Amino acid sequence: MNERYTWYERRGISRPVFDCSEKALEKVQDAFLDVDRVREKRQLEVLDAFAASYVSESAFIHKTGYGYDDAGREQTEAVFARALGAEDALVRTQFASGTHVLATCLRALLSPGDELLIVTGTPYDSLRMTLDGPSRQSLSARGVKIKIIDLDDHGDPDSEGIKGAITDKTRMVYAQKSRGYSDRRSLLASDIRKIGEAINEKNKDAIFFVDHCYSEFVEMTEPLEEGADLIAGSLIKNPGSGIAPGGGYVAGKHKLIEEISEGMTAVGVGRHVGPSFGMTRLLLQGLYFAPTVVASAMKGAIHLASLFQLAGYEVLPAPLDPRGDIVQLVRLEAPEKLEIFCQAIQAASPVDAFVTPIPAPMPGYDCDVIMASGSFIQGSTIELSADGPLRPPYDVFVQGGLTFENARLGAMLALERIGFGDRR
Repeated sequence: MNERYTWYERRGISRPVFDCSEKALEKVQDAFLDVDRVREKRQLEVLDAFAASYVSESAFIHKTGYGYDDAGREQTEAVFARALGAEDALVRTQFASGTHVLATCLRALLSPGDELLIVTGTPYDSLRMTLDGPSRQSLSARGVKIKIIDLDDHGDPDSEGIKGAITDKTRMVYAQKSRGYSDRRSLLASDIRKIGEAINEKNKDAIFFVDHCYSEFVEMTEPLEEGADLIAGSLIKNPGSGIAPGGGYVAGKHKLIEEISEGMTAVGVGRHVGPSFGMTRLLLQGLYFAPTVVASAMKGAIHLASLFQLAGYEVLPAPLDPRGDIVQLVRLEAPEKLEIFCQAIQAASPVDAFVTPIPAPMPGYDCDVIMASGSFIQGSTIELSADGPLRPPYDVFVQGGLTFENARLGAMLALERIGFGDRR
């Protein structure tokens, strides 16, 4: 008997599923090499960012109160800016989520009479109420005009549609790089460049803002190197590596960062308040490990796609497709399978493996959602997690994996419990 198989057998994996996983890995070795090339380049760039920012042990001091002259916070923001190709950055544990970061940027930069052009279709469910909800805090209630353009039939940015929709009043063009709860592909660096070129042709003053959640360190370059003015994301996703305890970041042009900082706190106060509470070591360690951890998550997603494709399921992206984020979609086509899949991912997790996820209402969503996340950091989606809305076609969205071995076990256990052979 194969010794490696026994390692998985004692964890509930049958021989047919193990053999299918082995075959899946054989098919994606070239894709794994591509991931390793990105990892190597980006890890060296992060190391350069630390050195160029003169990070010292003084960054780990514990600041409280207002947080004036917080050296650790300033060093952290300098490292993030350099690692992401930005002029400047805000990195704060005071941000509660990625949606909080995005909403702060939108409210800070958009005023009554401005136009916001969204060029990647309807964004995340959790952001929609900020854009056009009944609250007086929504952008539409504040007098911001919102226009939405879908990607074209091939899933590419619609350059002509973008140019046709931009006017002199277009203050911001917004793109969501990741797929969200949709079956469209994630954007690539080349797509960001294409959108930026379309914007510059019609209105050079428009801000090009990219929602970068799930996408940091996935490609050789970041959106700011491809023409974006601003990016934002969550520290419990890629750049936190499952180490950062919370928070979010914004990176881009210095002038925009200053304006957002006043929207984050108060005019005249801006970025000068917001203590680090001794969290800078964790934030910096998270960033330091990010390229390597993201590579593990990417390999986990590629293996999952290859495994479930061999088992007869539709997967997006396909195993060898280019990837702009860490998210993998598997189309399950039945609510029971969606629940079983998420429960298997939970069972393969290091924390709360004994918990059984069930569908439940979720703020910002129009249906019940099931989520599996047995993570060290609550809601951390760079750690192995799976979730999906309880609506047809019952797609599950899998992301993360601090180690490839954990991600592989989760994928195998999900296929085992769904029933290997049901789709073959």
